[in-house]
Amino acid sequence: MSTQKIVSLLPAATEIICALGLEKYLVGRSHECDYPASVKHLPVCSEANFPDNLSSAAIDVKVKEILADALSVYTVKREEIKRLSPDVVITQAQCEVCAVSLTAVEKALENYLNKAAHIISLQPDSLDDIFNDIKTVAAALNEIDRGDTLVEELQERVEIIRHKLKYNENKPTVACIEWLEPLMLSGNWMPELVNIAGGTNVLTEAGKHSPYVQWDDIRLQNPEVMIIMPCGFSIERTLKEIDILLNLTGFDEIKAVKNNRVYIADGNQYFNRPGPRIVDSIEILAEIINPKQFIFGYEGDGWIKFAV
Repeated sequence: MSTQKIVSLLPAATEIICALGLEKYLVGRSHECDYPASVKHLPVCSEANFPDNLSSAAIDVKVKEILADALSVYTVKREEIKRLSPDVVITQAQCEVCAVSLTAVEKALENYLNKAAHIISLQPDSLDDIFNDIKTVAAALNEIDRGDTLVEELQERVEIIRHKLKYNENKPTVACIEWLEPLMLSGNWMPELVNIAGGTNVLTEAGKHSPYVQWDDIRLQNPEVMIIMPCGFSIERTLKEIDILLNLTGFDEIKAVKNNRVYIADGNQYFNRPGPRIVDSIEILAEIINPKQFIFGYEGDGWIKFAV
């Protein structure tokens, strides 16, 4: 049984800890950890080094400036972490833009805490990596059985979708937009998730980082389904900048637009968080791509159909 004090600097890790039934050991969180809602009272141990009201283009410029100066996009509040005196600190090495990085944590905490803390760094690129990360966190907290049970439950939900689509030959082409300006399509685990949900992902490779793309490349692919899920954005936040897409040359000519198959999903709460709710994300994709086969109940909260 774990009795360790944990600081999580990664929303997905916070969700993993809570799904394992270990929330009572959390003593601190990142500024982005907001699920489940019960963690919001915890001390905040990080902050972003840019305002949260910037446009997509301005965020992109600011982040590139920060990284070009070899600085971190986020600040680790090491005084707060020292005060909390954790046994375990969880961060990530997957993306310097998405959350507090391993490098930033190591620099901030090196020889600074009153005791040595075990730093766990997660770096998932695929669905299996996410499941393995759950087991890694569980093992580090001496809860291997809980980790195995949670992963089995999540895998069973995935298999239900796979089984139902086993003989489905209609796999529409799907473009998953991860950033609006400049345009970026979803890589890493997303192509795999689209495939499980019965779609054919376009322009990105499973296990590879999300790439910047030209609008003409998307036009040439002429996807049948378009899902807009900017990293870190809620549906409401995305709607504020949707005109960026609507004003692109030839947008109205895309199959997805002509056939009323453009959707906006909550990228912040689901697709961009490699934790237990990644399976919710697959269920959302299944609802969107194969609405006749799946109704999980996420519409309106996790995703909406956008009438162009």
